[in-house]
Amino acid sequence: MKDLHYTERGFVKSVSGCIVTVVDFQNCFLGQLVRFGYGSEGIIMGFDEKGAQVLIVKENEPITPGREVIATLEPFNMRVGEGTIGRIFDPIGEPMDGLGPIKFDGVIPYFNDAPAIMDRENLSRTLETGLKLVDTMLPIGKGQRMLVLGDKMVGKTTLLTDVMLNQKDTGVICIYCAIGKTRSALARVISLLKERECFKYSIVLAATAASSPGLQYLAPYAACSVAEHFMYQGKDVFVAFDDFTKHAWAYRELSLMMQVPPGRDSYPGDIFYLHSRMIERAAQLDKKHGGGSITFMPIVELLEGDLTAYVPTNLVSMTDGQVYLSLPLFNEGFRPAVDVGLSVSRVGSRVQWKATRTVSKSLRLEFIQFKELLRVSKLQTGGQSEEMREKLGSGKILQTLLTQPANSPVSQEDQVMIFYAKDQGMLKELNKDQTSAFQNGLREYVMKQDPGLIRLIRAEKNITDEIAQRITQVIQSYLSALLAKGPDESEFDVEVG
Repeated sequence: MKDLHYTERGFVKSVSGCIVTVVDFQNCFLGQLVRFGYGSEGIIMGFDEKGAQVLIVKENEPITPGREVIATLEPFNMRVGEGTIGRIFDPIGEPMDGLGPIKFDGVIPYFNDAPAIMDRENLSRTLETGLKLVDTMLPIGKGQRMLVLGDKMVGKTTLLTDVMLNQKDTGVICIYCAIGKTRSALARVISLLKERECFKYSIVLAATAASSPGLQYLAPYAACSVAEHFMYQGKDVFVAFDDFTKHAWAYRELSLMMQVPPGRDSYPGDIFYLHSRMIERAAQLDKKHGGGSITFMPIVELLEGDLTAYVPTNLVSMTDGQVYLSLPLFNEGFRPAVDVGLSVSRVGSRVQWKATRTVSKSLRLEFIQFKELLRVSKLQTGGQSEEMREKLGSGKILQTLLTQPANSPVSQEDQVMIFYAKDQGMLKELNKDQTSAFQNGLREYVMKQDPGLIRLIRAEKNITDEIAQRITQVIQSYLSALLAKGPDESEFDVEVG
């Protein structure tokens, strides 16, 4: 018995950029695949009684009015598979790295439904970012959606690449989805990933600024589909979207071509549905469905720090927290320039190691109080009290501990030891240079003196009496050796006036 294949036939009425109006379809649905012949393909973006609007995705020959169009019952699918790891390709699966064809194992629809609520479980496992400020104050769990906001040039992309660098040897597959980025900016990210040998577990999916609005629109959906292939195999996936602002711009451009009425900030009203449907595809599946996860960190670019703009507020409402990068903090030299007061993780400390939770429970409040006290001290005309000087000194130590250069992720075990020393007051006598030297050389010293300690911390993920004793012993020994070197005598300077 032969299979029946249902097809619809229509004709191109008009072409506007990458949007084609097709008439004479009797039935169609959003996201449906249509073929123009000669290998050219498109997807249905919208329709009314007058015709269907089709986005050209692949154009092997110029499409002109009058051409026959064939629509099947197939959804538009993204090719996926193990062969995508280590490769650079565009949203329709065409390689961009010059390494030949990519071996795909199957297909998943671009606009696939999000996992059902009953197929998920509560977030309980930490995604180790390697960023001290994030891991201690804004913990991220596997399966979480964490938004990254900030103006131009404040380190948003660097924050995401740092997270990717820290996934080495963790089993987490990383996908970097570039949307509307310049080729030079994309090349810098690729160069870093190659230099650090990250392509063993990473994928780059890119629609550059030179790509059509249609490809930029499809890019994050393609990344979601590629990620879902691994999630349903029980693997953990991290997806970095850089960035959703360009995606919204691309959709606004497509909407204008489709003559959709503009709304707030000139965006069509369905931009909320567009992003929310995509964001919901991040999940932590339960054991019955393999236990895999997808963690999203999309970037949104702000204009002069305006958090109340349309697209940023939409995404804040549909994610599980946000990391806000502040331009003033960046200009002060604080890296990463995270504004702790405006950043939050709604998943909370339940995904943290018990050890990290123990040593960091008061850090957020202490840091916020320090920044406020520092602001007040600069307004004072008189001298400072002994108590204020002590608090400012302690805050300066904390700020130095939280400052972290780009491309230098810090392991969770190192963070536990560093902030345990801070929590126990072992670092009170250090100045800025000594504090920096302390954390830079700590791991090497511990590996020489007590190499089993790091393995024990990772195994226990908690500060037991034995671990506390061993950390105290090794840090006291390390501080004695550090101070015996005749360190710089300069103290923390607090400008007043």
